[in-house]
Amino acid sequence: MQFARRTFLAHAGGVVAGVALGSRATEALATDRHLPTAPEHGRGPRSLPRVLVSSDIGGTDFDDFQSMVHFLLYADRFDVEGLVSSPYGPGRASDILSVIDAYEHDWPNLRTWSRRYPAPGRLRAITKQGALDIAPAPGYGAPTEGSRWIVECARRRDPRPLNVLVWGGIDDLAQALHDAPDIEPKLRVHYIGGPNKLWTVDAYDYIETHHPHLSIIESNATYRGFFTGGDQSGDLGNQTFVASKVAGHGALGAFFVNASPDLKMGDSPSITWFLQGAQDPARPSWGGQYVRVWDGRKTIFDRFTTAEDVGEVYGVIEFAIPKPAGWRPTNYARMTIGGRTGGPFPAAVDEGRVLRFRFSPRDPKVWDYVVDSDHSALNGVTGAVTAAPPPAWRANRPSRRHPNWWSDDQDPAYAEGTWVGAKHVSQWRAQYLTDFAQRLERCVAPAKHGR
Repeated sequence: MQFARRTFLAHAGGVVAGVALGSRATEALATDRHLPTAPEHGRGPRSLPRVLVSSDIGGTDFDDFQSMVHFLLYADRFDVEGLVSSPYGPGRASDILSVIDAYEHDWPNLRTWSRRYPAPGRLRAITKQGALDIAPAPGYGAPTEGSRWIVECARRRDPRPLNVLVWGGIDDLAQALHDAPDIEPKLRVHYIGGPNKLWTVDAYDYIETHHPHLSIIESNATYRGFFTGGDQSGDLGNQTFVASKVAGHGALGAFFVNASPDLKMGDSPSITWFLQGAQDPARPSWGGQYVRVWDGRKTIFDRFTTAEDVGEVYGVIEFAIPKPAGWRPTNYARMTIGGRTGGPFPAAVDEGRVLRFRFSPRDPKVWDYVVDSDHSALNGVTGAVTAAPPPAWRANRPSRRHPNWWSDDQDPAYAEGTWVGAKHVSQWRAQYLTDFAQRLERCVAPAKHGR
């Protein structure tokens, strides 16, 4: 475990601040309320963490717009190498460009605070269109502008790793790894999973199966601490903060408010991870604290199930159903899960003797399903499956197959309701929102003496 942690740290971006902690990071959380500040780094862009953001901005949720505003306000803390529009949903690269338009309006003021704020033209040049739809069953399809850009950035002759922040579908990353497996050692991935994993489970399954040594933080519930729980008194409430600290703060502030008067920013823990803390997944940070992932997260059923059948929440559940007599290559079968009327639904993949449906449950609950098919033996079949947390004995055994893979802390003491690990973010709410509010001030007035 120590080796895996050092491997992640050695390539997190060259920023490891010392902090005195006990043998278990959870013990430190209870006693030490101060985190090491990630240094501003030396002069020049090559001293900054290299970052590429893959986002479904403009898609199924407004929070990517808010997190993109957040990211651009801290863009002087990163060497920004790419902004990729990825599935699932109607979002496109033009949605990223719309945030850059707001950034351009505030850029003259921002530049007086730090010369490291990238020029708007530079940001537009590295904005790329990724996949327009989710990956097919193998988890990859054809290269995209976005996936090619990930490969190009990762292959640059730069000793720093490429930090890939995945805020939406993981499809373009899967495509890049399939097309150029040699880039795997250069990548450090921070994946906001949960609902995003539900939409793009095939791409996720490809990466988990074929790239087990990838260095990745998989946040399926921890990220929810950014907008759930914590100190929400006074101006720190989700609505009061937006009204008092964001509104009226430049074009970026207006863009944020226009996205929603409620604060969500669900992808922002991948940003604050770099701002405060040791950048060690096992230690406290504004971006969360994580544990080594465990084995057994995939459950395969050879039949249709009932609510008595259990699979792991945020894991992968597959139904490998014997192919019914008379099934032809032109037939289809698709599951509607959880009563959803929109979104990609698990489609049957013909594997010869079986039809395979693949699904990732985004919430701990009973998931009902119904099969829609043009084959009489399948059409109208109903069932259910219960998504539940892993048993403690399994979650406490780090996977040997995935030595650099980290995920949510299953300790109930750090859950916000059903959202495991969320308190590892929410406990720092006053600090990271206060810091964000101070950054927003840069949009409305230049630095007094320049920087």
